[in-house]
Amino acid sequence: MTRRRQLAILVAVAAALPAHAAAAASPSLPPAGPPGAVRVSDENLTTKWAYTADVQPVYSQPDERARRVARLHTLTEDGFPEVYVVLSRWTNPVGNTWLQIRVPKRPNGVTGWVHESGLGSLNTVHKALRINRRTLRITLYDHGRPVFRARIGVGKASTTTPAGRFYIREKFRVSGVPLYGPAALGTSAYAPHLTDWPGGGVVGLHGTDQPGLIPGRPSHGCIRLRNRDILRLYRLVPKGTPVEIV
Repeated sequence: MTRRRQLAILVAVAAALPAHAAAAASPSLPPAGPPGAVRVSDENLTTKWAYTADVQPVYSQPDERARRVARLHTLTEDGFPEVYVVLSRWTNPVGNTWLQIRVPKRPNGVTGWVHESGLGSLNTVHKALRINRRTLRITLYDHGRPVFRARIGVGKASTTTPAGRFYIREKFRVSGVPLYGPAALGTSAYAPHLTDWPGGGVVGLHGTDQPGLIPGRPSHGCIRLRNRDILRLYRLVPKGTPVEIV
């Protein structure tokens, strides 16, 4: 082998070493459901939720190199403190803890991971709401036991109420707008079209000035209850309550 050939081989090996070392120092991304993750919410008997503590990115996987799917925000569209349901907790090999959350945004059903520091202390809910679009009924469960039932109005065929797993983000009294009744609950669901919720988009539970349309399919995506029913539900349902729409 000539001296020139030996020199070329040595240069090639030296150039390859840093790349190999860099590859060894860059482990693969953890999966979206990493082994060892602890489920903290079953969205039935026990659900954990928290307010935003720090506006941070939300990632598809528990790693800052993963794709960003959203960003935490402090307020809902109506100006109330934002709420996030926490599904799982995972601590990586170097001791950093991540939380998997439900993200209120379009499209519905987005989940992602944030640093634990992005959220405040966890709150616990033992209630759950189930909304059945076929039977036009809503049921509230407390520790798995039904404690409230009512007939409802949902979205018509052209402006349907979306199905899926959501949660209550906000609660507020309504005055001066008979269309929405005396109280409202905002959810993390978004309708395919604009809803009859103020500002549009968000699927809410609220009262009505047309109780004769309940049960039925009169809305643009929101869930309507008779005023006496929304007032009772308002008292019973805390923020962070999971909502399943079927």
